[in-house]
Amino acid sequence: MLPPVNTPYLLDFLTRLLNIPSPTGYTEEAIAFLERELAPYPLQLSRTRKGALVARWQGRADNAPRALTAHVDTLGAMVKEIKSDGRLKLTRIGGLILNGVETEGCWVLCNDGRRVRGSYLFEEASAHVYGEKVNETRRTEENMVVRLDARTTSAEETRALGVQVGDFVAFDPRVEITEGFVRSRFLDDKACVANLVSAIKSLYDAGLQPAQTTYFHFSNYEEVGHGAAAGIPAEVHELLSVDMAAIGQGQTSDEFHATLCVKDSGGPYHHGLSQKLRRLAEQHNIPYRVDIYPHYGSDGEAFWYAGGDVAVALIGPGVDASHNYERTHTEALEATTRWILAYLLD
Repeated sequence: MLPPVNTPYLLDFLTRLLNIPSPTGYTEEAIAFLERELAPYPLQLSRTRKGALVARWQGRADNAPRALTAHVDTLGAMVKEIKSDGRLKLTRIGGLILNGVETEGCWVLCNDGRRVRGSYLFEEASAHVYGEKVNETRRTEENMVVRLDARTTSAEETRALGVQVGDFVAFDPRVEITEGFVRSRFLDDKACVANLVSAIKSLYDAGLQPAQTTYFHFSNYEEVGHGAAAGIPAEVHELLSVDMAAIGQGQTSDEFHATLCVKDSGGPYHHGLSQKLRRLAEQHNIPYRVDIYPHYGSDGEAFWYAGGDVAVALIGPGVDASHNYERTHTEALEATTRWILAYLLD
């Protein structure tokens, strides 16, 4: 029997993490938050030179160490240009969907520590001025701007606020939990970080330890393709990547199940490890789906591409509207956490 999942803790931790800005390249605050949260547990914590957090938990056995990875970095942007009218053009970080953040509030994270509030808009946003052009124009980095909530009408006035080219920009997550649903940006992949931390808590609270020595790798460059390319110890035999499962037409995934991804844009995952995970899910009555994602990549593959000699598999909760305003359900989060627990104890 698996130890129980502390769902209120899982949701509280997830909410706190979602509300910490962490676009790729600006993850120090999120990593430090994780360090504080994991400090009470019997884990050896260390950081890679790249800034990822690695937590080692001594297992009952040490002959075939394992690793699990999830990423704290999210989509976001950086200031590309300060326009003559004081507004900002951005360059995207990762696969940010511009329509998905149009009219969204954001923070410019200035190099000197100041934060300047703003919102991201189509440059010709007024329907009373531009008419149907507002509806008909495709959104691009060139015609979208940050309108700062400050008295500025020139580049000089904006620079005086502390804003510079190269400053990071973080968009509001807008976290809401209602009727068991969790709505927020950046559930990819903070939901899965919450799954890992919640599983650690459940195991510890039950007085248990992993069957094998286990490394929990919290990466910080996944959204740009190389998060777990470094930081997984060479002694590891298996790597379980925990990342969101995409929902849409032609997919089997939904918001109420965990999903096993058996193939994505990088090809098939390790069949033997995927079969082991199916067996564990069925043994413990964990509701799951099996799916394939043609427009998807993971940290597990990043480690493979870097030469990692491990078996890699991927599981995660079903998340609707990936890279947009995302949503999942508590049942999917619980199922994924229980699946992680089953794997840790096997």
